[in-house]
Amino acid sequence: MSSNDSGKTVLALLTGAAIGAGLGILFAPEKGSKTREKIKDGFDDKKNELKNKFDEYSETLKSKFSKSKADLESSFDDLVANVDDKTEDVIATLERKLEELKAASAKK
Repeated sequence: MSSNDSGKTVLALLTGAAIGAGLGILFAPEKGSKTREKIKDGFDDKKNELKNKFDEYSETLKSKFSKSKADLESSFDDLVANVDDKTEDVIATLERKLEELKAASAKK
């Protein structure tokens, strides 16, 4: 049996258990209003649990993206600073070469 088949089997068992539990509650010998209240309370609990998990994952993602954004901005700033330094080096080299060419041209 592959892990995929095992996963499907476990999912089927859990689904069956959930359906059985739901039917057990619906056919329990309590008043309908009590049963509906239990179902509503269970639904509300699961809804709140899912909302909390979603909020937690959302905060985790926001944290990761804001850190990545800060890293990207820092890298960009470093790149711009390096380009500025290199630009000044290139201009200085070109000016020096121009002076050398002018001096060589004047000797001729």
